Amino acid sequence: MLTIWGRLNSHNVKKVVWLADEIGIAHVRHDVGGKFGMDDAYRALNPNALVPTIEDEGLVLWESNAILRYLAARYAQSTPMWPDNPVVRAVGDKWMDWQFGLADAQRDAFHNLIRRSESERDPAAIERSAAATAEMMARVDDALAQSPWLSGETFGIGDIPVGVYAHTYFSLAVQRPDLPHLADWYGRLKARPAYAKSVMIPLS
Repeated sequence: MLTIWGRLNSHNVKKVVWLADEIGIAHVRHDVGGKFGMDDAYRALNPNALVPTIEDEGLVLWESNAILRYLAARYAQSTPMWPDNPVVRAVGDKWMDWQFGLADAQRDAFHNLIRRSESERDPAAIERSAAATAEMMARVDDALAQSPWLSGETFGIGDIPVGVYAHTYFSLAVQRPDLPHLADWYGRLKARPAYAKSVMIPLS
């Protein structure tokens, strides 16, 4: 059985759990990181001292997007989640790596509004982060004006990394421009049971 280590309030852990639920991979998850800490046994699995890490039939793997690609290639090959056509697959794949810039843009707003007390917050940092995130989300909106999913004509793993950060984007108490294609896509994500279960949890 697939084992996932990582706390569910981590964006990167949410990605992996969402995909596992989406394609029906039986798994067990152990809380690691944040308030749960990391013991020496976990650090031996992942010397970066980050989450998530998985173990699957003897393979130990870290880096969330590498995990997504591995799980899709192994358990959903020749499906819309991992299409055989490399051109189609590349359409979604680029958004997976693009998401790291989105994470950087959103980080200050998230940490200030969710993980700091009101007296500790930096309003200027929140404003800068919210503006930078909105600018990047406008690019997502433009892409979704051309196709229904970031992965192309059908939902795929290219939608997962940005989809996790979209929930945070729409949940934070910040000013957001009107991005109708992004909002429609987010609404369709929310209708997916695996997204609702693993991603749409209170931010913490």
